[in-house]
Amino acid sequence: MTASGNKPILIVTAGGRNPQILINALNARFSGVTVLLEQPESKKLFLKRRARKLGWFTAAGQLATMMVSKFGKRFTEQRAEDILRDYGVSDAENPGVPVAETDSVNSAAAMDHIRKTDPAVIFLVSCRMLSASTLAAMPCPVINFHAGINPQYRGLMGGYWARVENDEGNFGATVHLVDAGVDTGDILYQSRMTPSKSDTLHTYPLLQTAASTDIAIRAVEDALFGTLNPLPANGTSRQWYHPPVWAWLWNGFTRGIW
Repeated sequence: MTASGNKPILIVTAGGRNPQILINALNARFSGVTVLLEQPESKKLFLKRRARKLGWFTAAGQLATMMVSKFGKRFTEQRAEDILRDYGVSDAENPGVPVAETDSVNSAAAMDHIRKTDPAVIFLVSCRMLSASTLAAMPCPVINFHAGINPQYRGLMGGYWARVENDEGNFGATVHLVDAGVDTGDILYQSRMTPSKSDTLHTYPLLQTAASTDIAIRAVEDALFGTLNPLPANGTSRQWYHPPVWAWLWNGFTRGIW
C-alpha cells in the first residue's frame, strides 16, 4: 500500500529489538517507510530526571533493576526466539529501510528532517517524549505504540505491573494519538494477550510488541486514509516506572513474577 499522496511513513525510535519488529511489520505492509533514529538517553540523564520525580533512593533502585535486567536477558533468549516464531515476526535489521540519525527528536535538526520528509503519519515507538513545541510543529498525525494498556498502565513496564496488580486481563498494548502527557492521548486500538509462566520483565515488552503488529498496521492505515477514530482514554489512570530492584526481587521470590 502506498502512503497518502505518496508521502512517506516516518517511524521515530531510539532503536532496539522491539521497535525493529514494528519497523519490519509496517515496511512489509506499506511502501515509503523511513526511520528517524535518535540517540538513547544516557543513564546519567535518566537518573537525574527520575530522581527529581521520585527521589534519589528510588531512582537508584530503578536503575539497578535496569542493569540486572540487561544482564539477565541472556537467560531468556530461548523464550524470546519462541515469541518471534509464534507470532511470525522478525527483529532483523532491514537495510532496505532508509534510516536518518539525530541526537533527539526534539532537536532543530530532527524537526528540519521531518519538514523535508513531509510524512503522511509519524509513528513513535521507544523514543523520547515530544516537547510541547515539537508536538505543535508536527505536520501530520502522530501515533505512539505503548507496551501497556492505557490509561491504567501508562509509562513503563505495563505488562509487568498488570501482573503485579493481579490484572492480567489488562496485559497488552495500546496504539494512541500523541498529546502533551505521558501516554494520555486518545486511544486508537488495543490488544491483549496472556503471558506464559516463562515470561519475565525481559520478555513482557517483546511479547506485547510481537502480538500487536496488527493494531500498529491498522492505526497507520487509518491515518493514511483519514479514517482515524480515536476514543477517550477513560478509566483509572496511573503512570508507572521500572520497579526498584528490591520490589522486583520481592515479587519474583514471593510471587514468581519476574
